[in-house]
Amino acid sequence: MTGPGRAPLFTRAFIALSVAELAYFTAVGTAIFAVPLFVTGPLGYDEAAAGIAFGAFAVSALVLRPFAGRLSDRFGRRPLLVGGALLAASCLALTAVASDLVAVIALRLVAGVAEAAFFVAGFAALADIAPAERMGEALSYNSLGLYLGIAFGPPLGEVLLENGGYVATWLGAAALALLAAGLATVVGETRSTGPEPDGPRRLIHRPAIPISIGFLASLAAVGGFMAFASLHATRVGISNPSLALFAYGAIVVVCRIAFARVPDRLPSLPLAAASLVAIGAGLLVAAGWSSPWGYFTGIAVMAVGITFSTPAFFSAVFATASPSERGIASGTASAALDLGLGVGPILLGFVAAPYGIPWAFALAAAIALVGALWTVGLVRRAPAPA
Repeated sequence: MTGPGRAPLFTRAFIALSVAELAYFTAVGTAIFAVPLFVTGPLGYDEAAAGIAFGAFAVSALVLRPFAGRLSDRFGRRPLLVGGALLAASCLALTAVASDLVAVIALRLVAGVAEAAFFVAGFAALADIAPAERMGEALSYNSLGLYLGIAFGPPLGEVLLENGGYVATWLGAAALALLAAGLATVVGETRSTGPEPDGPRRLIHRPAIPISIGFLASLAAVGGFMAFASLHATRVGISNPSLALFAYGAIVVVCRIAFARVPDRLPSLPLAAASLVAIGAGLLVAAGWSSPWGYFTGIAVMAVGITFSTPAFFSAVFATASPSERGIASGTASAALDLGLGVGPILLGFVAAPYGIPWAFALAAAIALVGALWTVGLVRRAPAPA
């Protein structure tokens, strides 16, 4: 898959990193499916509590991502990849014995530490491995692990839940995180061994902040969808609620493969703005068309938008960073994940509880469309990064 004159992309390290992320995010996908059902089922709380539990990991992850980026630039990517996966496995296994909301929230907070370490180090390692001229393509293929995990984690969780209960669900997810830790050791250390640049050791990569605000909007919108996807599926008449998240993840995976080279051929920020418009449109369809067909149509439109959002935004971010700044750039941009996937579900949970999930989806759509306007403003103020 390497044409004449093109630097190789599918190296041993790239493949090992991608498969490790697949295992890790399949564990995350299992938790995405199980957390709201666990909180509203056996624990007996409402949708607002489910949103809090779902998004609690964002508090610790948000605080620690900048430090994870700094540590990965200083000490290397592999310690954070392996350590983050092992910590995630511990949190998932312990959720099997959690008996109240406080315990679940506490474990989700610790899971945020794991998320910060694994995710930041993973993106920094990818930037180390990938040829600069193929960064968008590398992001498209590498992020398949995330979306395959979202696609297959929920059905796996449903199978485990039906056959072994919540204990089997949480232990199965923990086993996948352990597998991710083992695979991360195969990646090797990718950090440059050259001297660090002079000057203060920064935790935030300032050029990434405006770009990350647009990325935040996409994640807040999609985070609200993921938190309530299974619950809404049951309420519009879908007998297997995991199909909603499966359809979302599967469509993203197919589109990422089919259009992997598009982010390298189009300006990053205009592509990111267009992706936000598609996300908002899909959520409006899902909110307003209350039937299985309407729900799946909205999911499909939203998934096409998310196909391009992560490669576009991260390509723009990494274009502002030198090799020695990739860790802090990844930490700064990925902090949007914590705000979006954490605050989004919590905010939308407080809308869903009194007004219903369709109104929460409508608010998520508005967030995405405001983010699109912000990103268009970035395009007008400065040229998109090459």
